[in-house]
Amino acid sequence: MQHRIIVLGAGYTGASAAGRLAKRLHREDVTITLVNAEPDFVERVRMHQLAVGQDLEPRPLGDMFAGTGVELKLAKVTGVDADSKSVTVLGADGPEELEYDTLVYALGSGWNHQEVPGTAEYAHEIASRPGALRLRARLARLEAGQPVAVVGGGLTGLEAATEIAEARPDLDVALVARDGLGDWLSPRGRRHLRKVFDKLGITVHEWAAVTGVRADCVTTEGGNTIPASVTVWTTGFAVHPIAEASALEVTGTGQIVVDNTMRSVSHPDVYAVGDAAMVMGPGDKPLRMSCATGTPTAWQAADAIAARLTDGKLPNVPLRYFNQCISLGRREGLIQYVTADDRALRAALTGRIAAVYKELVCKSAAWGVANPTLAMPTRRRRVPRERAQADSPAHAQSRV
Repeated sequence: MQHRIIVLGAGYTGASAAGRLAKRLHREDVTITLVNAEPDFVERVRMHQLAVGQDLEPRPLGDMFAGTGVELKLAKVTGVDADSKSVTVLGADGPEELEYDTLVYALGSGWNHQEVPGTAEYAHEIASRPGALRLRARLARLEAGQPVAVVGGGLTGLEAATEIAEARPDLDVALVARDGLGDWLSPRGRRHLRKVFDKLGITVHEWAAVTGVRADCVTTEGGNTIPASVTVWTTGFAVHPIAEASALEVTGTGQIVVDNTMRSVSHPDVYAVGDAAMVMGPGDKPLRMSCATGTPTAWQAADAIAARLTDGKLPNVPLRYFNQCISLGRREGLIQYVTADDRALRAALTGRIAAVYKELVCKSAAWGVANPTLAMPTRRRRVPRERAQADSPAHAQSRV
């Protein structure tokens, strides 16, 4: 019997994990099924570019994984039963139940409207391709001089505001931030950020927590009203709710609790990666939801699964940060160097060279996912027959 591995989600983390597993394990010993609702890989870190009218290179998952041994299943995940080791999906042929021996949960996250009144009805999100395309269509209909409010002063908000302002200099773009503009950055980083915002004509409303969204404005905690023909909501991410509805142990945010190999602490046959996992980093601090966090967790999980199946050595690679890469339109960027636990250092790279740096990071991340057979050397290991048999349904039934 082959050991059945199912990977849920083909974003950066799920696709990376599936490709790495295919390189680590022998095809005769395992089956690897990658489940995803869409047929294409989505470069989520470029959704602000898509929203302003830029066309992204198509990356069909079928082409990416052709010849790798990874089976692609186009279906929407509707449930996970960690106790019975099965997942339910909805595909073109209707509902289906898939059984697994090992599950990699990589369903990631979506936008978090934080239940602020009016957000779900009137705000746009760029955490998904459909959301970015809806915003793209809405921005295209705006006339010169109309106001756009980007709510959220984190990395996504900074990138969205600058991208819109650069692509549409005829619009009145504003950023509404709960805290100070880039207040987590180094002094050099903050100075450059303000310089770019001033050059692009972006109005900044600092220390302004948004309490409501309407069709033509946003309101803040202090009672102020900020005009907005379009509101873009970028205040953070919320994980997919399926894990919370399963038997898996999750945090209050719905993230799966894992050990340092990304293995569920409640169900050892399940691994969680990326935004779906509560991963602890240096100083016992939770790692933030980001591509910088997600890809290393995918590598860690894949290597741990391969090691456990082949009696190899478990990975012990510390998860840490090196920098924060921020695009500020197509011509400007900011690379903020950080400590292992994500605190800003004095050093920062700015300007055109930083924009090129960020572009190379984005391209290399997409290339690594799109070329799973080339991104790392092949070192396929065999799974001992007794282990594969121990995981098979027939063997499990014989022990009852």
